[in-house]
Amino acid sequence: IDEDPQAGMAKTADRKLAIAERIHGLFTRRWGLDEDDLFFDPLTFTIATGNEEDRRLGLETLEGIRRIAERFPRCQILLGLSNISFGLKPAARAVLNSVFLHEARARGLTAAIVHASKILPQNRIPREQWDAAQWLIFDRRGAARPEGMPESFDPLLHFIGLFPDGAESAEVRRTLADLPVEEALQRHIIDGEDKDLEGTLDRALGAYGPLEIINDHLLAGMKVVGELFGEGKMQLPFVLQSASVMKKAVALLQPHMEKAGATGKAKARIVLATVSGDVHDIGKNLVDIILTNNGYEVHNIGIKVSINEMIEKALETRADAIGMSGLLVKSTLIMRDNLEELNERGLSHIPVLLGGAALTRTYVEKDLREVYDGRLFYGKDAFEGLRVMDRLGEIKRTGVDDPDYGRVPEGRQLPERTVVEVDHATLPARSPEAETDNPVFVPPFLGSKLVKGIALDDIAAYINETALFRNQWQYRPEKGETDEDFKARIRPELRSELAKAKAQDALVPQVAYGYFPVNAEGHDLIVWKDDERNAEWLRFSFPRQTKEPHLCIADFFRSVDSGEKDYAAFHIVTMGHRVSDLCAELFAANKYQDYLHLHGIGVEMAEALAELWHRRIREEWGFADEDGPTLQGLFRQQYRSGRYSFGYPACPDLEDNAKISELLGAERLGIECNEETSWQYQPEQTTSALICHHPRAKYFVAR
Repeated sequence: IDEDPQAGMAKTADRKLAIAERIHGLFTRRWGLDEDDLFFDPLTFTIATGNEEDRRLGLETLEGIRRIAERFPRCQILLGLSNISFGLKPAARAVLNSVFLHEARARGLTAAIVHASKILPQNRIPREQWDAAQWLIFDRRGAARPEGMPESFDPLLHFIGLFPDGAESAEVRRTLADLPVEEALQRHIIDGEDKDLEGTLDRALGAYGPLEIINDHLLAGMKVVGELFGEGKMQLPFVLQSASVMKKAVALLQPHMEKAGATGKAKARIVLATVSGDVHDIGKNLVDIILTNNGYEVHNIGIKVSINEMIEKALETRADAIGMSGLLVKSTLIMRDNLEELNERGLSHIPVLLGGAALTRTYVEKDLREVYDGRLFYGKDAFEGLRVMDRLGEIKRTGVDDPDYGRVPEGRQLPERTVVEVDHATLPARSPEAETDNPVFVPPFLGSKLVKGIALDDIAAYINETALFRNQWQYRPEKGETDEDFKARIRPELRSELAKAKAQDALVPQVAYGYFPVNAEGHDLIVWKDDERNAEWLRFSFPRQTKEPHLCIADFFRSVDSGEKDYAAFHIVTMGHRVSDLCAELFAANKYQDYLHLHGIGVEMAEALAELWHRRIREEWGFADEDGPTLQGLFRQQYRSGRYSFGYPACPDLEDNAKISELLGAERLGIECNEETSWQYQPEQTTSALICHHPRAKYFVAR
């Protein structure tokens, strides 16, 4: 609303944006306030009057939200939602409000004034009503009318007709308390709804024992959740919400089981561990959540676990299976060694499940089945692990065995890779593609510096949304949704999670970085103690490609023999220990969805800080003007220089992480990296890199 006496309240997207721009200017430039504290309410109006001028008001509000969110991404957008349905019956209002909220959030709405009990999730609104509400919001008349509708079709009259006098939407009228108790128990789990859970359990205890409630009704709800996930109709964050409700229900029933002398017998037992030398545990913990809340006894024994520790725990608990997890490429080799150890110790009767980012189904179920004498399975995700455990449990329970299950090698028959022995003495000392006449950029200082107090908003601007939304949080686009629409729908979740992280002081960004005198010697990069280059501090050794163009990272620096000076930059960035501690607390408290979100934010904010600081280094070093014009371009290396983190094929030696730590004095930031940490950084949300200024320095594979 502005002071225009004629136009008054803004009804078009153009005016909504124009007024928002004026408010933003007053708020930030005249009054000097922080735009993060600003909420815009773009206003919505009823679309239920039938007046021609009101038909597009909902659509204009949605477009206004989208434009304001794009123009001011750091500001919030608030809406008094129920105005959209003013004048309709209560049942119709609940449906229209719910659909409009869905559409508004997809365009950037971050807050709403709503009656929470009157908002329905999509899976509880009949498809006919959902579609009709969308037709009304988007004014699908005339040429835009839905297929099969007559030319006279009026979306308002059609929508009203779905809610005749005296009739009320069954979904609105029937609360969980109105449902048969068996159905109500399952709905609590499927909907991830813990409101009135205790009351529903009390009702159920009047008819069933606590174990019956768990085994026959709550687990039936979890089974539906697994089916919805497998069909792509439920995404991981909502699965975890259901698992949290399941955990809470079992905890509420526990005193009744103890009082009745009943003990819940687990379907089966499994030992889970991240293999030796690997500190990554998010995937393993998700498997723990799903199996535990589907009736399995899980012994999650942590990270960097040796095969001896796994065997000891499996024998102690009489486990029915062992699950091994790992993110690193080298973890796949350790898994192979572990399988051979199980063979040698006569323990191949224990089925094994393997999971991790570096594994493939063919490698596990073809190559490694040829190694292991027992049953072996690839777990693409937690629910595949659940299906395997269900089948193993069925075999144990019924005694009806399929001797081939998990034993017969399967998967694509890949052509044999021909290994050609290469005499490394015949390889060139330097790739001909790495020119030696490029300018050497002199850094602004030599040595290292610490940087603290970096603004989280500055870092968040460099977040890779694809990596966060799809890989960390595991959201997926809905049917027909473009990538941009998908990201716009999830961005409010990102804003919310960042706000919570700020409030908890969960993220403590810090950087150690610096510039050092270097020269190449063959495959090695020598780091000198000072610019006189008389004393060597340490050196890194890199592999060279055995095929053209025979690149090696050392090629991107002037050689010792040239007599010319050259320089390299290094950085270590971290989000600190607190985010790891809070993640552990959330996992222990069974707040699984919050755990997934915070862990993902920690990981991707560390990566964003690495991207931001690489940009700062390019600015200091004097060649940032060669950067590409977009953030997505930076993610595709559209800049001068290369940033290499150890553990990848061009620089595979993780022990080199400790050398970067030594150069930069990373212990000053509370960062550890040594044999005890398997040469990986602690805290987990930490990453480092070697940065070159050479124009040819880009990612490549050395093999």
